Amino acid sequence: MITSRREGVAALEQALAERIGLPRYKLWFDGRTKFAWDDGVLTVGVPNRHFEEWLQKTFHAPLASAGCEVFGEVTEVRYHIDGELFQAARSEQASTQLPPVQPRAAKPAPAAKAKPEAAKAKKRPSPELEPTLFDNLPQPKAKRSRRWHRLADFVVGPCNRVAHASALSVVEEPGEAVNPLVLHGPVGTGKTHLLEGIYAGLRRARTDFRVCYVTSEDFTNRFVQAMRQNKLGLFRKQFRECDALLVDDLHFLAGKRATQEEFLHTFDALQADGRQMVLAVDCHPRLADDFAPELTDRLLGGAVWGLTPPDAETRLSILRAKAGQAKDAPFDDEVLRFIASQLRGNVRELEGAIHSVRHYGKVTGRKVDVLLVREALADLLRHAIRVVKLPDVDGAVCSVLRLETGALQSKGRAWAVSHPRMVAMYLARKHTGASYSDIGGHFGGRNHSTAVAAEKKVRQWLQQDAELALGERRLRVKEIVERAERELSR
Repeated sequence: MITSRREGVAALEQALAERIGLPRYKLWFDGRTKFAWDDGVLTVGVPNRHFEEWLQKTFHAPLASAGCEVFGEVTEVRYHIDGELFQAARSEQASTQLPPVQPRAAKPAPAAKAKPEAAKAKKRPSPELEPTLFDNLPQPKAKRSRRWHRLADFVVGPCNRVAHASALSVVEEPGEAVNPLVLHGPVGTGKTHLLEGIYAGLRRARTDFRVCYVTSEDFTNRFVQAMRQNKLGLFRKQFRECDALLVDDLHFLAGKRATQEEFLHTFDALQADGRQMVLAVDCHPRLADDFAPELTDRLLGGAVWGLTPPDAETRLSILRAKAGQAKDAPFDDEVLRFIASQLRGNVRELEGAIHSVRHYGKVTGRKVDVLLVREALADLLRHAIRVVKLPDVDGAVCSVLRLETGALQSKGRAWAVSHPRMVAMYLARKHTGASYSDIGGHFGGRNHSTAVAAEKKVRQWLQQDAELALGERRLRVKEIVERAERELSR
């Protein structure tokens, strides 16, 4: 029987830890929240609004359940920003900020150069969202003032569900859950959003962490600059001593042997220390032929998850989310459903469509309806409807697998040609209106039954998540199909 407030809070903490696990409890609640109970209402004190939103979204049900177990009936769970927790979080964050690592200099910097640095420091955004790309190297101004995406704002659907779940696990258990985490997919499918969400989540949940978010272009530029200035030691110290390294657009390293080698050493150093790494690339590592084999091997050693263009329901959810962010009156659901059915592009295209429709409505002074959408997006809708022909499919598969033009129309029966030809037949049946006879005739003068058998075989490969051996490479059929379909959509 609970006889004091302290006993009640202790029992509640234990009940909550049993429900969500001790590691997650220590990460999100231990020392970061305050509990109070009064007349059936459980009140949770939090340090800031971001923390409140995350707890409410993720742990509301376990909190209510634990409160019922300890105190009896709980009619409501309320959250409020506690002044002491707010100040404690600010103080902790300030005390754990990394001091700038200054390069060794022969003589002190002139006093005149110190003023601009002081002025820059005053203009920095809140430490809660400030990137920790180390201060001694030049920083793009946009990254200091940018608004970082959050995982809570990510629209989840079948096209990205596993990748999103993995991103959440990285925030909750960095270096333990999935490491490295490799996200791949075409542009506009949410890779950068997930990376930024992981960054912002780690910065809020782990104030003692050194979290580094960088594009591979920036990594390359810094590496080249460090070599020219003979400061490779400083460069390596910065990237190899962070607790979490998030790298966007890793495909930028393709063909850059020296930079890839440097990145490999950074990768190995972080992995040896159990530091978290999250990497985004435009295709599956097996399809990145310009990566060094050692880099591909290391990427495949982690969790590799793909993000694909959104399906119809996810497109509708994205449009609803984007349309609801503005202060204007929300669009009718009929309008959003029409846009979702007509546009099959990526998230940026959908967001651009919302902006275009809203602006067109303001300029014309008309209510946003389907007729207005047709007018506002006339050019976009016209180009969204593309007729795919057999030569398009042929060219897409050859481009993806780097085969010579005309290879799929040859009489060759070697697996290196026949298997890609079967994939092309499957795609031709899926994306064109051609008959089996026309498809077989285009791909080497084969008959109707050959095209039917090829389609059936590729469907089996996709169901089994099979791999094809193409020379020295082994590629998943699913990845080949997705990459070819992206080529067809361009």
